[in-house]
Amino acid sequence: MKSLIKIFFTVAILSGTINIVSAQTTKKEKQATKAAKIKELLDAHHYVFKATYVIPQRGNSKSLDYGYDVIVSKDTVTAYLPYYGRVTVAPIDPTDGGVKFTSTNFDYTTKQAKNGSYNITITPKDAGNQGSKDVRYLRVNVSTNGYASLQVLCNNRDPISFNGDIEERKAKK
Repeated sequence: MKSLIKIFFTVAILSGTINIVSAQTTKKEKQATKAAKIKELLDAHHYVFKATYVIPQRGNSKSLDYGYDVIVSKDTVTAYLPYYGRVTVAPIDPTDGGVKFTSTNFDYTTKQAKNGSYNITITPKDAGNQGSKDVRYLRVNVSTNGYASLQVLCNNRDPISFNGDIEERKAKK
């Protein structure tokens, strides 16, 4: 009877160990797949930064509702983000608040850090477009699992930062 109990416990321990090793392998495979997908999106310039949290230079940080994003493609960058902070030159148009612009003339540089994350700098050059004339650059830091932080540096406003996720752009219907 004692040998039967020992065999039962040995089998239970071995099966538990196999499950743990299998789960770790699956988790590593999922992480590798996610990292490859993020790299593919960034290399193709075909992604959306979804802002979930805003960190102004002055005032309190806060969570954001659905709908604030930066859409990046090879030929266009569209930003629709809120702004909280000090503005040194008020916009002429009162609806010109926030960080809202569409740019078709911009520089886009990507550098990969040693830890595998990506540092992207987007510099709009079309000063005639509403909103982009104030934005000096957008700097996006993307981890291999898709989490990202965005810093926006403007000419006439305090800098502001956002945290969020990188996602694939959905095709327009």
